[in-house]
Amino acid sequence: MDVGASWQSAQAALARRDIPEARRHLLAVIEQQPAHAYARVLLAGTVLAQGRLREAVQQLQHAASLDYRDPALLLRVAQALLRVGDSEGVAVLMRQACVNQCNDAPTLAALAHVLQSLGLHADSLRLMRRAADAGFDNPDFQYFLGVQLQFNGELDAAEQALIHCLQVRPGYGRAALTLARLRRWSAASNHVDMLRRQLTIAPGDSEEAAALWFALYKEREDLGDYHQAWHALREGNLLMWRRLRHDSVVDQGQHDAMAQLAAAGTFAGAPTALPEDEGPQPIFIVGMPRSGTTVLERMLGNHSQVTSAGELGDFAQQLRWAADQSGRALLDPALLRVLPDLDYASVGRGYLQQTRWRLAGQRWFIDKLPPNYLLAGPIARALPKAVIVYVRRDPMAVCFSNYRAMFGESYGYSYDFNALVVHHRAHARLMAAWQTHLPGRVLEIDYEVMVRQPDVALSQVLQCCGLASESGASDLTRNAAATATLSSVQVREPVHARNIDEWQRYATQLEPLREKLRAAG
Repeated sequence: MDVGASWQSAQAALARRDIPEARRHLLAVIEQQPAHAYARVLLAGTVLAQGRLREAVQQLQHAASLDYRDPALLLRVAQALLRVGDSEGVAVLMRQACVNQCNDAPTLAALAHVLQSLGLHADSLRLMRRAADAGFDNPDFQYFLGVQLQFNGELDAAEQALIHCLQVRPGYGRAALTLARLRRWSAASNHVDMLRRQLTIAPGDSEEAAALWFALYKEREDLGDYHQAWHALREGNLLMWRRLRHDSVVDQGQHDAMAQLAAAGTFAGAPTALPEDEGPQPIFIVGMPRSGTTVLERMLGNHSQVTSAGELGDFAQQLRWAADQSGRALLDPALLRVLPDLDYASVGRGYLQQTRWRLAGQRWFIDKLPPNYLLAGPIARALPKAVIVYVRRDPMAVCFSNYRAMFGESYGYSYDFNALVVHHRAHARLMAAWQTHLPGRVLEIDYEVMVRQPDVALSQVLQCCGLASESGASDLTRNAAATATLSSVQVREPVHARNIDEWQRYATQLEPLREKLRAAG
C-alpha cells in the first residue's frame, strides 16, 4: 500500500475510532515517509490513547526535529508537544524561521498562545500585535491581548483592549474580572454600573456570571462598600461551588498519601550525582496560592545570579515521563502508586534538560508553581542541589485570599469554607511532614516577616543559595519582567504590609471560617 492509501486508511480508522487500526496505517506512512510530521502527530495521539506517554513523546520529538515552511503545521506539532510536556522541544521549534515569516493572522494568534504557555510573554505579545496588524479581531482575541498586555505591565493598553472586548461581547466575565484587577478603582473612575448591567446579560449559572460577581466584589471593595462587596463575593463563590465537583476526601487523601511516603523514607535518598549537577540549579518557591510566593519570586529575580522561569509544570511532567503515564493532574492515584519505584536520577536529569534553555548565564533559576509543595519530596530526591522555599501565611489570611481569588477550575476547594479548611489542614500537615522527614531541605519563610522586613527574608534565601546580598534587590519596582499570576499588578508596587489583615474588614462574615479553622487545629 502506498503512502497515500495508508494515509487515507489511517484517517478512516481514526474517524471510526479504531485506534489499533489507525496506528498500523500511521506506522506504514512513517515507514515510507519518515518526515511526515502530521502522521507522527496523529500517531502520538493514538499511543497516548493507549497509555504510552514515552512513545508519544518520541514521535513528537522526531516531528519537532524537522524543518518547517508551513507555520500551521509547525503549530500542530508545537501544540502536541505542549500536551506531553516537552517545553524545551516547543521552545526550539518556535525559533524556526517560518514563525517569524508567518503572515496568517489566526495562525499568529495561535502561535502567541503557544508562547504564552511557555511563559514567553514578551514574545507572545509581539505575535499578538502582528496578528492585530494583520486584521485579526474578535472578543476572545481582545481578551487574550488584554491579558498579555497586563502580564507585560502595559496596563493602560490592557484596559482599552478589555473594554473593547466587553463592548463587542457583553457578559464576557473573564474580561470584566481582568479589567477589575488592573488597578485600584475610585468613586470617580470605576465600572460598577457597567458590571451590574453585564450581570443581567450573562447566563445566571455560567462561569462568566461568576467572574462578573468577582469583578463586582473587587470594585465594590476598592470603593469601600464592604457590605455590597461581600454580597458579590459570596454570590460568585456559591455559583462556582455549584458548578464544580471538588472532592475534599480525595484532596486530603493525596496529601496524606504523600506524607505516608515521606514517613516511609521514599524520598530520603538521593540519586548519584550527575554531570548536570554542576550547572545552574532551581529554586522552587512553593506554598498555597496567594501566600506571597510571587513577592518572593520578584525580589529574588532582581539578583544578578537569579532568573525567574515562572510557574512551570515541568517537574510533575518528568514524573509522568518516568512513570510512562499521561495525565493532566499534578498527582493522581496511578502516579502515587509508582512514586516509590521511579528512577529519580532520570527525573532530575529530564527536569534540568527541560528548563535550562530559559537561562541566560545565571547560576540559579526560580520555578514558582505554588502546588509543587505536594512534590517537595520527589523534588528533594531527584534534585539534591535544588533549594525549596516554602512561603507560609496566616491561616485566615491565606484562606480568605483564596476565597476572593476565583481561580477558575484550578483550585476547586477555594469556593467553600468547609473545603478550604480541609485543604488548608491537609496542606499544613504535609508541610510539617516534609520538615520532619526531609530535614534541612525546605526553608520556611513567614509572609508577615517577608513583607515587613523583606531584606531579612531575602537574605535567608540567598544564604541557602550561596549568594551574597545585592543592594536594592528587595525593591519590586526594579523588576520589569513580565509576570503571569493574579498578583501581576500588585507586584509592580513596592513591598507593603497592607494585605496582612485584609480579611478583618469582613470579620463578621468570615467568623464561620475562623471557627472551622480553630476546630481543625
